[in-house]
Amino acid sequence: MALGKLKKLFSDEDEANMSEDEYYTVSEDEALKEADKTGNKMILLEPRAYSESQQIADHLKNRNSVVVNLKRVTSAQAKRIIDFLSGCIYSIGGTMQKIGVGIYLCTPKNVNVQGKISDDNEKNTKNNEEEIDW
Repeated sequence: MALGKLKKLFSDEDEANMSEDEYYTVSEDEALKEADKTGNKMILLEPRAYSESQQIADHLKNRNSVVVNLKRVTSAQAKRIIDFLSGCIYSIGGTMQKIGVGIYLCTPKNVNVQGKISDDNEKNTKNNEEEIDW
């Protein structure tokens, strides 16, 4: 019975034909192997130097999404990293979105990002009402 489920999982059939139980009962190891094949990993990186930006670009070329935290580099290095990644992302047709202070989400074109994180400065200019600071 388990072999039948495994065959269904790796067959070319559409995932819509799988029941919800079959889809979510895949083991973690099997899910990781599938993610390695299709490139749907989320990589979290905190570069400490500009030289690590090539590693980020390599992940993007392998169709993995990358969250880059630039809080451990100087502002000059952060600018250089963003400039380099902008060129890489443009060349692969991906997107870059700022999700926090010094934190960026870089995605290849096979990943669709929905929604937008608003900046605190934008919120303050749009709304003059008193708000609670979290």
